[in-house]
Amino acid sequence: MTSTNKNSLASTFLISLALAGCTTTTMPSTAVTRPLEQPQAASASYTAETDEKFPVPEIDASEINPRNLRKQVNYRTPYPPGTIVVDTKNRFVYLVQEGGKAIRYGVGVGREGLEFTGTANIAWKQAWPRWTPTPDMIRRDPQRYARWADGMEGGPQNPLGARALYLFKNGKDTLFRIHGTNEPQSIGHAVSSGCIRMMNQDVIDLYRRVPPGTKVVVL
Repeated sequence: MTSTNKNSLASTFLISLALAGCTTTTMPSTAVTRPLEQPQAASASYTAETDEKFPVPEIDASEINPRNLRKQVNYRTPYPPGTIVVDTKNRFVYLVQEGGKAIRYGVGVGREGLEFTGTANIAWKQAWPRWTPTPDMIRRDPQRYARWADGMEGGPQNPLGARALYLFKNGKDTLFRIHGTNEPQSIGHAVSSGCIRMMNQDVIDLYRRVPPGTKVVVL
């Protein structure tokens, strides 16, 4: 097969995967090690994102519990730099760095975010993702979710916010997502539905730092 044909097939596969939403794939992926930038000061981390497809408004950091703001912290872990550790109990996501450090993000945890523990990998990432409620969500609250059974296009009202990271294990979709939210006030709390939600500025930051294939450990 020529190089041109290979590239064409790969492009067709990725487009099909993006349109399918939550599907199963056996696409191999390997995390790429690369330097991690230092996080910005909190006051500068939550300004409006002006280069986005849809508006991402500024978040007033003074109105957010300081424990939930993005920051670099000391973090002892056996996992290597570049690993994402999701601490559902304490409602943090850690991106492990060199020298016993990590970038810590405050998160909100929904019901679906408590249904998976263990190790997975980011099979693919999506900016302004399409959202489809799970069958369980529709059964629990059909009045709220049934109308979106065929999916909702990405945008400011989409529950997945500005970015989503899709976790697969052994080639199968775990239905576990790390995603943005348009409700920053929900960060640090247990919410009724969804997986691991982050402030849009934080999920954009994490999205930029990690490649497909990144190892994710959910505690």
